[in-house]
Amino acid sequence: MSYPIIPLVPGKEAAVGFWHPWIFSGALVQHPVLDQHRVLPGHGDLVCVSDRQGKIIGTGTFSNKSSIAIRVFEFREAVIDRAWFVAKIKAAAERRTESLLLSKGESGGGSATTAYRVVFGEADGIPGLVVDRFGDVVVFQISTAGLDRLRDEIVAAIDEVLAPAAIVERSDIAVRREEGLNDFVAIHKGDVNAPIAFEENGLSFVADVQAGQKTGFFLDQKDLRKWILAHGVTGSVLNLFSYSGAAGIAAMKSGAERVHNVDGSADALALCQKHAELNGVDANAFTTQMTDVFDFLNANKESRYDAVMVDPPALIKAGRDVEEGKKAYHFVNRAAMRLVNNNGLFITSSCSHFLPEEDLAFILRRASVQAGVRLDVLAVIRQAADHPQSVYFPESAYLKSFVCRVSRN
Repeated sequence: MSYPIIPLVPGKEAAVGFWHPWIFSGALVQHPVLDQHRVLPGHGDLVCVSDRQGKIIGTGTFSNKSSIAIRVFEFREAVIDRAWFVAKIKAAAERRTESLLLSKGESGGGSATTAYRVVFGEADGIPGLVVDRFGDVVVFQISTAGLDRLRDEIVAAIDEVLAPAAIVERSDIAVRREEGLNDFVAIHKGDVNAPIAFEENGLSFVADVQAGQKTGFFLDQKDLRKWILAHGVTGSVLNLFSYSGAAGIAAMKSGAERVHNVDGSADALALCQKHAELNGVDANAFTTQMTDVFDFLNANKESRYDAVMVDPPALIKAGRDVEEGKKAYHFVNRAAMRLVNNNGLFITSSCSHFLPEEDLAFILRRASVQAGVRLDVLAVIRQAADHPQSVYFPESAYLKSFVCRVSRN
């Protein structure tokens, strides 16, 4: 099978040569000489790209709507079909077994972890595809027009490699608008009538795979929850942007006396209560409050907690939002660290890849001086191993958490 060939502007081949999977529209020759049939690529078509000598240096999908014009699947000429997806998903699944020690439990002591990310888009060589596994249910998301046209092959490959009881699609993410795509949610195999139960390092959780955020649960923070379990959190805890309260459950199981979860979603806070029940946590000690976190921080300036955890959604969603987003991160962190008792813990996260780790550290430095506290970093925790960072795709490094001890003069 041959695909239309799009030449790159001379001098624009470097990124592809070093295996970065994104080619921006400015790197494409505007009026390319294509294959012998002169077939112009359509939105979502599979294409090849060539260098100035005409050598094919990549195969991927084409977009005429996004600034990312081509997402490269192979850095050579290749056929992207069902067999290709089977091989890539199988390789990704095998990497998880090696990195997470899933057969023995992530903690190494036999405590099972039955939910993890199987495919992490570009980091696993399948740009635009996310696949998560929750026990015997697999949930996937498609974010590009190219993969949208390959849905049947993707579903068949997932079924062949992972053999789940159910396959759910949650392609209802905002980035699809940039590709001119509508939301698409479906159950491709099996029946799913309730949230899916799973285990993580001895904790019991559920994922709302049909209506919850993302694919139903934030699996990328499992290493932070693992740190909390291993090192312990004591006393009173404030959990801001709590979502389903998973970090709060880890705090309770590691020694906290009570956790107050604050989030703007009633559904998320209902999951907090469900997780308390599943893990034998007293509901009176695991309280919830539905409100905007910014409003909460404006209204609560003198309260004190032995630990405060902050894990907002990405406050910088695009490059144009960087400056305003930094101001939001500064406000949230400054206001939240003021609520920590002397010698207490402050745990703060950012999931925006537009905010590098060093920029978050700078925000914490300024915020702590203004808040009149000192932060001593105990740990810096990044995304879990099932969300691998690729040296070829720096954008895959997005999640960072600082665990700090707070001291007051």
